[in-house]
Amino acid sequence: MSRVVGAARCWIGTPYRHQASVKGAGCDCLGLLRGVWREIHGVEPASVPAYTRDWSEPGGEERLWDAARRHLLPKPLEAVAPGDVILFRMRAGSVAKHLGIQAETGPALTFLHAYSGHGVVESPLSGPWARRIVARFAFPQGDG
Repeated sequence: MSRVVGAARCWIGTPYRHQASVKGAGCDCLGLLRGVWREIHGVEPASVPAYTRDWSEPGGEERLWDAARRHLLPKPLEAVAPGDVILFRMRAGSVAKHLGIQAETGPALTFLHAYSGHGVVESPLSGPWARRIVARFAFPQGDG
């Protein structure tokens, strides 16, 4: 198991809290990724400004995707590996604004994510979720 997956699984059960990133107390999908980053790399690479639930939808800016490109390593969508960061577009025509971490690969794909109303869970990466993936990234060195 990758260090990223191991670290992310320790967050399972953390309640969903918009803009939070505290294991056991609360996080959103970005907060989960931030917390895992801190466990793997230490200090976060950038401060995260306050954000609303609609993110950049009004202006159509891909802020989350742009930030992922700055701090993570882009991968081809088909190059699936445990510990990958997955970016989702939740609705056609809207900005990509949900993140998850690939957990299991092979015939029973799963991913970890913080989901409103559910908290941090490991979910099957079923067809409806897989169709929403728009980008895949790896953590920089340190996922050994």
